[in-house]
Amino acid sequence: MTDAYDYSDRIGRVEPSATLAISNLAAEKEAEGADIVDLSVGEPDFDTPENVVEAGKEALDAGHTGYTSSNGIAPLREAIAGKLRDDGIDASADEVIVTPGGKQALYETFQTLIGDGDEVVLLDPAWVSYEAMVKLAGGDLTRVDLASHGFQLEPALEDLAEAVSDDTELLVVNSPSNPTGAVFSEGALEGVRDLAVEHDLAVISDEIYERIVYDADHVSLASLDGMADRTVTVNGFSKAYSMTGWRLGYLHATEEFVGEAGKLHSHSVSCATNFVQRAGIEALENTDEAVEEMREAFADRRDLLVDLFEEHGVDVDVGDGAFYMMIPVGEPRADDADWCERAIEQAAVACVPGSAFNAPGFARISYAASEERLREAVDRLVANDLL
Repeated sequence: MTDAYDYSDRIGRVEPSATLAISNLAAEKEAEGADIVDLSVGEPDFDTPENVVEAGKEALDAGHTGYTSSNGIAPLREAIAGKLRDDGIDASADEVIVTPGGKQALYETFQTLIGDGDEVVLLDPAWVSYEAMVKLAGGDLTRVDLASHGFQLEPALEDLAEAVSDDTELLVVNSPSNPTGAVFSEGALEGVRDLAVEHDLAVISDEIYERIVYDADHVSLASLDGMADRTVTVNGFSKAYSMTGWRLGYLHATEEFVGEAGKLHSHSVSCATNFVQRAGIEALENTDEAVEEMREAFADRRDLLVDLFEEHGVDVDVGDGAFYMMIPVGEPRADDADWCERAIEQAAVACVPGSAFNAPGFARISYAASEERLREAVDRLVANDLL
């Protein structure tokens, strides 16, 4: 049966999220009784720190259940600005919008900066929703492939220089990276800075994984000379604090940008959830120990996977952040979707096709799972001739 709705052109430009589609399929199979090792979802397998949960409960008990000011409660914006200053960014509370999740902060940024035909440059592999958000805003995509450079940006700066021009409106940088785990060096970010200044373009710096870094140092792009007034820094609470379902994020930019983006914010989500914002203050101020415990666990899991893959002759480019790894899945390189389908159907292991990130020939695995389950996943893939 067909319906009578006349769908907009913009919604026809995008497909559903590939990562969520795989995760949903894994959940469906589990509901049918299958034992699925789900390595598809970008969600920490740790509980939200107890002190953060208690802060949320206390806020509920105190009656913090109504609307807040649209851009967020002042104490949280002040705490975010203080955190950004610790990262070397000259930030004030008036330059912050608190959002229901980091994804909303990204969406508002694309909608504020990009119009029909505007060029946006992505660094591939790129998180799946960047492309969708650009298309929803009417923008055009130019892509720079980092796969041939070990997923690192610094050796690809010449390629980036060829891709950007005075017609480029926006460049998206995600470090640590989803899906590769790559942490871009200070030299790479200085190269971005030089190109941004030369071509007078804006940059989104998606830093949602900045607390999950191992053998590298995270550098906030807006802290570099010349970038404060042309960078929108996006971050949130989902990954570092294991608060995915709380839906809390933020963006930082100039007051002028905040004023423009705030229009969309006020007409769409109104504000982030009141009691969740108050739990966010607790997360920023009193969870360093819990965050470090999670970071160390992720580092151990990463190293375990590298060893397991090496045992089976699989070479991987090892990232220094986040909790993802891109594994090559054989030839021809366009068969990654078929490989992932066989992985879940035959081995009961859920992975995301690299083509979803514009990286054919790879599969993304999330090691936000116990070491026992990671070992089980590799054993199953080997037993089914998938490694």
